[in-house]
Amino acid sequence: MYRYCLLLSFLLMAQISKAQSSRFEKSNGKESATYFEAIDWYKKLDKNSAQVLVKEMGTTDAGYPLHLVLVSGDGKFDPTAWHRQQKVVILINNGIHPGEPDGIDASMLLVRDIVEKKISLPNNVTLAFIPVYNIGGCLNRNVYSRANQNGPLEYGFRGNAQNLDLNRDFTKSDSKEARSFAQLFHWLDPDIFIDNHVSDGADYQHTMTLISSQYDKLGSGYLGKWLRDTFEPQLYQSMAEKKWDMVPYVNFETESPDKGMEIFYDPPRYSSGYAALFQTIGFVPETHMLKPFKDRVLSTYALMQTMVEKASSNAAALIAVRNEEKRSVKQRTSFPLSWSIDTTQHTTIVFKGYEQAMKTSDATGLQRMYYDHNKPFSKTVTYFNVFKPGNFVTAPAAYLIPQGWSAVVDLLKLNQVIVQQLQADTVIEVEAYHIDEYKSLPRPYEKHHKNSGVKISVSIQKIKFLKGDYLIPMDQAANRYLAEMLEPTGDDSFFSWNFFDAVLQQKEGYSDYRWEDIAADVLKQHPEIKVKMDEKKLADPKFAANGSAQLDFIYRNSSYYEPAHNRYPVYRMLRK
Repeated sequence: MYRYCLLLSFLLMAQISKAQSSRFEKSNGKESATYFEAIDWYKKLDKNSAQVLVKEMGTTDAGYPLHLVLVSGDGKFDPTAWHRQQKVVILINNGIHPGEPDGIDASMLLVRDIVEKKISLPNNVTLAFIPVYNIGGCLNRNVYSRANQNGPLEYGFRGNAQNLDLNRDFTKSDSKEARSFAQLFHWLDPDIFIDNHVSDGADYQHTMTLISSQYDKLGSGYLGKWLRDTFEPQLYQSMAEKKWDMVPYVNFETESPDKGMEIFYDPPRYSSGYAALFQTIGFVPETHMLKPFKDRVLSTYALMQTMVEKASSNAAALIAVRNEEKRSVKQRTSFPLSWSIDTTQHTTIVFKGYEQAMKTSDATGLQRMYYDHNKPFSKTVTYFNVFKPGNFVTAPAAYLIPQGWSAVVDLLKLNQVIVQQLQADTVIEVEAYHIDEYKSLPRPYEKHHKNSGVKISVSIQKIKFLKGDYLIPMDQAANRYLAEMLEPTGDDSFFSWNFFDAVLQQKEGYSDYRWEDIAADVLKQHPEIKVKMDEKKLADPKFAANGSAQLDFIYRNSSYYEPAHNRYPVYRMLRK
């Protein structure tokens, strides 16, 4: 009987294996799975294995559901229980740019091999895969849009069903994908997040490069230091042992590496920058676009396997240091909103590249640069991997947002922010920001004319808030996210993404001939305004000769001028 059961089990696994041969494998590494093939692949694994569960987690702009594939050795699929059991939760995202499909195919193979026990899933690690994030782009298959890339034979398109680049949408959340992602991200609360990509840029020998969360952006230092000093070195060593020499992401195209390399700056619009706001270590693997598709997929597989192995062997330390960082962020009262490379600090890496040379272009007949594969080199280069924080803001006791700005409040709730609503009309003394200066992009960027160069002034005001307006206390796990999103000078704040642009437009005004008489009365009743205007006349001859400018000056300094113009509608409750 035992032999019969063993034979039956073997035959069943053989059938599964035969049924689960992917397009990538059948084409000898030349083709990538379609969206429907990928989803069917996981549904078959779900049907045949208790270790796999396929869930629908929200919708997408393409009209299809966003699928999440959970892989658990004990067949239990409750993230809250996983964390309680001290398991490391790893979330892997694929196809955010479907023209870069390496992760789609590598993940399919990895999950199948776990099910078939070709590789083991440790008891202290659980996995969650998004098979295809940008479904609209994946359905838009073509052979031309990735001109810099070596295969596969067909691939998807970067823009989603709204033609959005979804790796610029994690904070503004214009897409249904981003809103669905936020829900599943907070449901999982992953310790590690991996977003698989393919690079552009220079030519070099390495197949795999890696962006890690900026150490300094992961919190007060516990988690970032552990990532830099403990976890990352193990990843690089293990990949070298697997014969995939890995280097940090190469973010130059033609510059000489002799000048040094810099760690990639990832504000929260990017997936890894978003993850860091919630003390999740983010990784963006970037395979080299000119390497064969087969090699790129296999190196992505190797890196995900390495992540599982090292997460398992470091599970206790990772969970402990992340929990410490979570406790710390609830107590922090100061947050940086800008970052710049610290050129006084660096380490070194071994970079394997190719010499640049010049030859006559077959396209233009002029001289062109190319990378000479007959002249490979290996150099130790400077790597600047430390960011200096700047633009520090002191967190208030709470933020107050009038309920009219519901689009912002909805996104806060989506990101598990605790909000309270006032139970009655209330006058509260708050810090109010005035937007003094800003610049807007002249051309749209991801549906927005983004604001930058924001300068503000601060005043203490007594503001009447209405029943139902929102109070957001700053003593919660989302503190870092709140500071980044609600402070108007943040790189990817809601103000920078135009959520509050309505306050930048003056709603009321006057006719000069009518205002003339009222303005004269204002000057009589408020001589201090006349003194200020006379001083400005003396300092500015053009102003002194411009009647309309003087009338506007009186208006803006009078009670007739609307207080809401350029007043930022997120208020700060003072700490006592």
